[in-house]
Amino acid sequence: MEYAVRGPLVIRASEIEKELQEGVKKPFKEVIKANIGDCHAMGQVPITFIRQVLALVAYPELMDDPRFPSDVKSRARDILDGCKGGSVGSYSDSPGIELIRRHVAQYIEKRDGIHSNFSDVILCAGASEGIKSILKMLIKDIDGKRPGVMIPIPQYPLYSAALAEFNMEQIGYYLNEEQHWALDICELERAITEAKKICSPRAIVIINPGNPTGQVLTRKNIEDIIKFAHKEKLFIFADEVYQDNVYAEGSKFYSFKKVLSEMGLPYSAMELASFMSCSKGYMGECGLRGGYSEVINMDPDVKAMLFKSISAMLCPTVLGQTVMDCIANPPQPGEPSYEKYKEEKSAVLKSLAERAKMVADTFNSIEGMSCNPVQGAMYAFPQMKLPQKAIEKAKSLGQCPSVFYAFQLLENTGICIVPGAGFGQKPGTYHFRTTILPQPAKLKSMLQTLKDFHIKFMQEYK
Repeated sequence: MEYAVRGPLVIRASEIEKELQEGVKKPFKEVIKANIGDCHAMGQVPITFIRQVLALVAYPELMDDPRFPSDVKSRARDILDGCKGGSVGSYSDSPGIELIRRHVAQYIEKRDGIHSNFSDVILCAGASEGIKSILKMLIKDIDGKRPGVMIPIPQYPLYSAALAEFNMEQIGYYLNEEQHWALDICELERAITEAKKICSPRAIVIINPGNPTGQVLTRKNIEDIIKFAHKEKLFIFADEVYQDNVYAEGSKFYSFKKVLSEMGLPYSAMELASFMSCSKGYMGECGLRGGYSEVINMDPDVKAMLFKSISAMLCPTVLGQTVMDCIANPPQPGEPSYEKYKEEKSAVLKSLAERAKMVADTFNSIEGMSCNPVQGAMYAFPQMKLPQKAIEKAKSLGQCPSVFYAFQLLENTGICIVPGAGFGQKPGTYHFRTTILPQPAKLKSMLQTLKDFHIKFMQEYK
């Protein structure tokens, strides 16, 4: 089981931070952790409305404080009314507080224009927990073969780690880098045909917008994927945690639920689980661990088992549920918090869009490096054309060349990225993932440092 986003490179980065604190001389003054999508760690300011509601539910004595707007107080009172004993320190129902689940269903309905039933909504401690809870439902050998799950390559390593943990087969399908990381149906056919020799394919994972690749799927692409999943009888996992993070002109987020429903029968009757998180988007509340799953068309007996399974984990954090309520039920026009909320949300997304362009443009200006446009999400995944001498040096150390490059970058500049090997990449290609999250001035400086390092690295190993 491996999880590259917090793997050996990040452990070494933390060691370097301690060395710097102890006065050890380095060619840099700080470690920049561009390895993980942790918005607030990179300087993003929390959304005022969310933090005000959190303050009131955690310390209700503040309800009389005139600094808190009336809509914040009403949201907090509603949430506390849904808590046993009127305290967020109490357990909630295992799938979450009913009021918040109803608000999430209304949020989905407004987003898609399609009915959402709150009983299909399960609140969870971040999308990761929701994904693993439903993935566990598929653990069963069929005809003597292990269950298999199709995941994109490159992928977010939660999936490969969870499949290893659950002893399930990973069925990798390559995204098409030459076509802006599009999903090619022929590649899905190739992957599943090979996989059927050794496992029983049961599900397909789609990450849209993409992580680490930053692509946004077209509606046509989504329709083709749904048709493929129906033909192969696959359960669909729609990882849609970056649905607010769409930047490129001409790109638009379509939920799998919306497309599947509008395609009509037989597709609208397919089993689907979609996932959302409060860790990404414009909120970036990673540490509060809030998220939801919406599960539609699941067999009632299986759904009962799912709810029994999550009851064993008691309940997700109620503060995380509170953040999800703020996202699903934000200030409305005319309410006192609306203008400030709208301004803060727009500012975050506008700045991310500018940084997405800055990152891709910089990488494309570096000789021996290429990067697709960052259409969405929070990452770039550039490809490097490494010299043969560097490849041989890496192999002599027992490392993938992308890992070797990432360690050299960290030791020489303090910049911590994640090597492409941690996400999967086509044989013979080398990548890395970096976030676009450092604040603009720091990001500009980081990119220049990375550019200088790359030029020097290429000269050294040419």
